[in-house]
Amino acid sequence: MRVVCILFACFLCISAFSQKIDNMASFREVKGERYFRVNYDNDYFATTDENYTQGYSFEVVSPALLKNPINKILLKHNNSEVRAGVAFEHIGFTPNQYEKLPVQLGDRPFAAAAMLKSFIISLDTMNRTRISSNVSVGIMGPAAFGKEIQTGIHSLTGDRVPYGWVNQIGNHFVVNYGVDYEKEFYRLNNTFAVYGNANARLGSLFTYISTGITTTFGLINSPYTSQFTHTKFQLYGYIQSLITLVGYDGTLQGGLVGDNSVYTIPSSDVNRVVGQANYGIVLQTKGVYLEYSRANITKEIKTLVPAGWGGVKIGWRF
Repeated sequence: MRVVCILFACFLCISAFSQKIDNMASFREVKGERYFRVNYDNDYFATTDENYTQGYSFEVVSPALLKNPINKILLKHNNSEVRAGVAFEHIGFTPNQYEKLPVQLGDRPFAAAAMLKSFIISLDTMNRTRISSNVSVGIMGPAAFGKEIQTGIHSLTGDRVPYGWVNQIGNHFVVNYGVDYEKEFYRLNNTFAVYGNANARLGSLFTYISTGITTTFGLINSPYTSQFTHTKFQLYGYIQSLITLVGYDGTLQGGLVGDNSVYTIPSSDVNRVVGQANYGIVLQTKGVYLEYSRANITKEIKTLVPAGWGGVKIGWRF
């Protein structure tokens, strides 16, 4: 019941006002020209309330978005099947004792960001490779309403009031460019597959590169078939391991230029190598996408502890 209250509260707050959210991976492939998907992450699923405290996104893919002029600066395969979409994303971060007013030295700063994202997904069915690229623009700081959203949710669910948002990272414009590359290494019918991943982000919010391996298992159709292929019932799990080399993290270090935030993490205290494990289960029918996911991440700053969170995704083809 508490999870339902949290989800409901999140949507109420939206109407009022993957570094963490990652919908581009092939194990989250939704076959079809048009779909809408909602994502909600919260560390409550991992029985904690710190670090990456919550995030949500609304994602739409449609042939009409192929005419988006931003697509001209996005990378894609030549002579490939291409889909285009847009998304709204919101992410929030807090330290462990978020109810305390003083700055919590050595812990993560309060931070929130809201962004609009344009993206394309291109698929090379012959070589079984996939490129996803995106541009995000938005705001980090009080203008992203992280304080109001978390306070509203905690008031509804009876949790501690997060007073520490007065110390959050200040307002800064966000622009980020991202590219994800994936290659299928091995497939056993429609029951087991192994993929290699490489990802990069460059911008004022996140700058990093990462690489990893993904395994899928169960009843799963190949993501490297045409988007027009008839979609069968699918029920499968996935496990993904990633190693990330961090160049800059605005949610820890503040804005790139002219930052006057109350508290940020010094560059020397940021861990430049971070490991992450993602795993979950997905159910798909011809019209519906359902997913439950979990993630665990190593220490992002030297004085922090490893963290975890979970998420749910619901999508519809139309």
